[in-house]
Amino acid sequence: METFDYDLQSVQETRNLARQAKLAQAELAKFNSEQIEKIICNMVKAAEENAVSLAKMAVEETGFGKVEDKTFKNQFASTELYKFIKPMRTIGVINEDKVNKVVEIAEPVGLLMGIIPSTNPTSTAIYKSIIAIKSRNGIVFSPHPSALKCTAQAAKLMHDAAVAAGAPAHIIGCITKPSMPATNELMQCAEVDMIIATGGTAMVKAAYSAGKPALGVGPGNVPAYIERTANVQKAVKNIITSKTFDNGTICASEQAVIVEECLRDQVIEEFRRQGGYFMSPEETEKVAQKLFVRGHAMNAKFVGRSAAVIAESAGITIPAGTKVLLGEQKGVGKDYPLSFEKLTTVLAFYTVKNWEEACDLCIKLLKNGGVGHSLSIHTENPEMAMKFAAKPVFRILVNTPSTHGGVGVSTGLAPAFTLGCGTWGGSATSDNVTPMHLINKKRVAYGIKDCAENANTSYSASVAQVFGNSAIREDQIMDVVNEVIALLKKRGDN
Repeated sequence: METFDYDLQSVQETRNLARQAKLAQAELAKFNSEQIEKIICNMVKAAEENAVSLAKMAVEETGFGKVEDKTFKNQFASTELYKFIKPMRTIGVINEDKVNKVVEIAEPVGLLMGIIPSTNPTSTAIYKSIIAIKSRNGIVFSPHPSALKCTAQAAKLMHDAAVAAGAPAHIIGCITKPSMPATNELMQCAEVDMIIATGGTAMVKAAYSAGKPALGVGPGNVPAYIERTANVQKAVKNIITSKTFDNGTICASEQAVIVEECLRDQVIEEFRRQGGYFMSPEETEKVAQKLFVRGHAMNAKFVGRSAAVIAESAGITIPAGTKVLLGEQKGVGKDYPLSFEKLTTVLAFYTVKNWEEACDLCIKLLKNGGVGHSLSIHTENPEMAMKFAAKPVFRILVNTPSTHGGVGVSTGLAPAFTLGCGTWGGSATSDNVTPMHLINKKRVAYGIKDCAENANTSYSASVAQVFGNSAIREDQIMDVVNEVIALLKKRGDN
């Protein structure tokens, strides 16, 4: 009996998916707004109906997070996303400047590759499927191996709902035999026109090195600064709400709490009252040893886990009902492990003298693995919020849970599960990614200015006008220019 190597099978499957999706996308590109609207509505309906089952699958398969929060994410990635993108014009004429006589026409990018993380395996697949179809693109997913079943199921549900509403077959695909050769094949194949990468740093860098347009998301490492004018009770509640949402699996979740000396005791007391447990230095060390492998790489066994699970594994005793673990840190970098991103229910805790120190610390933390992503500040001083707007991030989230604020649940930001980090974070965009990032804009531009027949004549006339004499010769002008240059050089020597 003939057998085939797994990697060869996975690469062949990937090629087939890409070729089929490319042909399907060529058909979808001919669809009008009404047809696309009908397809998306059916996809949203399918996502809503299966939000709970997909959430259960994700938790069962990966062990990350909570069913109720993953259910919310599935609904947010469909229903709430739909409300936001419904009015977007992504087909045909999308803008007309009658003054400058420029008409903008939307064209699809083509075939997308969607890299899906294990932390948000179903909601990200739903979200990327919907924004792809809204902009008349096809998409093929590369799932994380540890979340293969739930991501594949989400992709199948989106595909089947789209096809049932009139979309071409194979418009949404998903690798079912994941491997690095398959992922590399999808990145490099000629059929793929753009990559949307949501995942680990290495995967995002690989996407950008594929030699084609890519939209990637880097790590967060979000600092949360509680400024002296903040409503402490509300600030602590927001931070705990955010950090415990799906057990901290969203990259916009807070990673470090920064407080001023004048608020330190009050903040600590409030955290304890609301379910925070402050670990001793010895306990902090035990937890850090569990959380990280190979330096500061997050141990997958503790991603998206409850405080109780982490404490038990580390061999420390915590009060019943503890929601988050906090460990005091005195610096940033390899000697202070909690200063790195922790996609789970653990926070670093810092004390500073004033806002200037808080500012410097935020920058250090961001440079330690979160440049360009997000920063959280709790303050009743609008001027202070604007001071922190100067930090090297593209989302400054004020008086809100950072997780919910970053993805657009509690703020006016675009609903998204791909949060660009801009050039500071090595990303091609600083935005929350929407269908508008997945279109090409064609422009029809009418002539509105007369051009001189002879550029040299126009140039001479302009120069002469400056010198106030239309009869002046060009060689005379150059003599004056050379004299000025010589004078400037002489002044520089002196």
